[in-house]
Amino acid sequence: MTEIRTPRLLLRRWLDDDLVPLSEIHADPVVMRRVGDGSPRSLEQTAEDIEAWEEEWDEEGFGVFAVELLGSGELAGAVGLSVADAPAEIAGQVAISWRLGRVFWGQGYASEAAQATLEFAVQDRGLDRVVAVCRTGDRASANVLDKLGMQREGATGHPDHDLAVHGIDLTQYQ
Repeated sequence: MTEIRTPRLLLRRWLDDDLVPLSEIHADPVVMRRVGDGSPRSLEQTAEDIEAWEEEWDEEGFGVFAVELLGSGELAGAVGLSVADAPAEIAGQVAISWRLGRVFWGQGYASEAAQATLEFAVQDRGLDRVVAVCRTGDRASANVLDKLGMQREGATGHPDHDLAVHGIDLTQYQ
């Protein structure tokens, strides 16, 4: 089983007990406003997400981790890698993404988890490039991308919002 420990977090594969806490995160419209189409997700949709993430682990050797707080065992959210299917500018490339419950914002957890995920990408999986998108105006996500050393490579439109496209060459990643 793939696990990564950081000073405060455990990044691990998904367990059955993660469904309800993740669905509570997915049900929060403030959390989800910058994820996908911006809509909250139901318990059933969350179960489908976890199933798809686990399938990607099996098929690609990487995927989206459950993010657990080491001190309390609470599920804080999700972070990981996936093969992007949209937008067209990054389709087929490996993308990093994250989402944390609102109570976990502003504490550096997203940066800590994303940093560990990039290290996993290069050291354990031998990936040479990772991309990300964030909505224009999403300063918190842009700050995480800056901390990761990801460079803005362009922008793309979406029917409801504009997206900034970022990338990092992991062959030079420190």
